[in-house]
Amino acid sequence: MAANRVTHALIISVNLRTLPDVLRLAAEHENLYATVGVHPDTEDAGEPTIDELVALAAQPKVVAIGETGLDYYRLTGDLEWQRTRFRSHIRAARECRKPLVIHTRAAGADTLAIMRDERAGEAGGVMHCFTETWEVAQAAMDQGFHISFSGIVTFKNAKMVQDVARRVPLDRMLIETDSPYLAPVPYRGKTNQPAYVRYVGEEIARLRQVPVEDVAAATSANFFRLFGVSALAH
Repeated sequence: MAANRVTHALIISVNLRTLPDVLRLAAEHENLYATVGVHPDTEDAGEPTIDELVALAAQPKVVAIGETGLDYYRLTGDLEWQRTRFRSHIRAARECRKPLVIHTRAAGADTLAIMRDERAGEAGGVMHCFTETWEVAQAAMDQGFHISFSGIVTFKNAKMVQDVARRVPLDRMLIETDSPYLAPVPYRGKTNQPAYVRYVGEEIARLRQVPVEDVAAATSANFFRLFGVSALAH
């Protein structure tokens, strides 16, 4: 990370079983932060209550609730449990006043509807690893959310994501790796790592025809503001 001028990173919780590892890693490094949540792909993970999520979010270095949301791509059948879990995470975020990290895949309409229903905008947050249309991005931003781009934006066939990356205002944009998945070109197909976020920033700068320093400065400032993190810790 340091060699690629990546100064801070957020470690994402996907289930409560591995949460202690996430919290320990964040505690050991001044420039790493953590989230608390159960990913929508995780079945039979035990459903955390709102009170449990709020209590976990009070631990040091936890700056957000998530990853949460809906995923109708990998799982089929009656997914009401996913929607119920998503609602619990939003309510916890509102209660503890921490932003949400939201995952949505093949579920844009339902994701936005539940966000509106549960007043997710009161917590704010980010639509992470964005792969939806400009209309979905607009609807999320209308609720006060940021849009985050991963290595997908560097893929030749990712025209829809590239279009959104050109249009999202810089003050509402984040960049990420989604490690260990979705390594950007030139590392596509290999294990991803936080250092590679520089390639995401460089591609967005190319798409927008602006200096990469502008993308870096804006997305860093957005990260610090959204998650309440000090720029001095690194």
